[in-house]
Amino acid sequence: MLIYGGGGHSSVIVEIAKSLNIPVKAIFDDNIELENQYGIPLMKYHDDLFLSDKLIIGIGDNKTRKIIAGKVNHEFTNIIHSSAIIASNAKIGIGNLLKYNTVIEAHAEIGKHCIINTACSVAHDCIVGDFVHLSPNVALGGGVKVGEGTHIGTGASVIPLVKIGKWVTIGSGAVVIHDIPDYSVVVGNPGRVIKNLRNNYEK
Repeated sequence: MLIYGGGGHSSVIVEIAKSLNIPVKAIFDDNIELENQYGIPLMKYHDDLFLSDKLIIGIGDNKTRKIIAGKVNHEFTNIIHSSAIIASNAKIGIGNLLKYNTVIEAHAEIGKHCIINTACSVAHDCIVGDFVHLSPNVALGGGVKVGEGTHIGTGASVIPLVKIGKWVTIGSGAVVIHDIPDYSVVVGNPGRVIKNLRNNYEK
């Protein structure tokens, strides 16, 4: 297996891979001066290296993950910790990281290149779009829809059937009880929109 990104997020992937007895052959990063604590070769990305190995993007920023996914030619893989619970009829895309004690319930769908962090709960019939990051202890009620690139902060919760737009940022501990438009920033309990970042994504 290969990892693109040599920062803190990739170190979590290395540890989970070790627990699954999956060898990491190389880590790619533009900054090859990063400290390498694992003895794994750190190098700039080349499409023709390790062609038979699959890759996962070890970068927490959703926008950066999307850019890299669009330019990398390696086949992608998922890393799913052994403690994760995934319903037999849930659908999981490719390039995803599911961390410790995550729960994906019946008929839920996870897109591509998502981070489902420690102890997240994705209830039945949820649809989570591509490049989403659910921080630790996020709880999505049944039938919630989360748009592409959205980041939901630690401990936030979303009541059933709410629709969250694309590239939304939801603050830690927020309780979302209404639909949220694209590019919104949401904080508080109940969650309220405090700004819109559309210009940041449409430049």
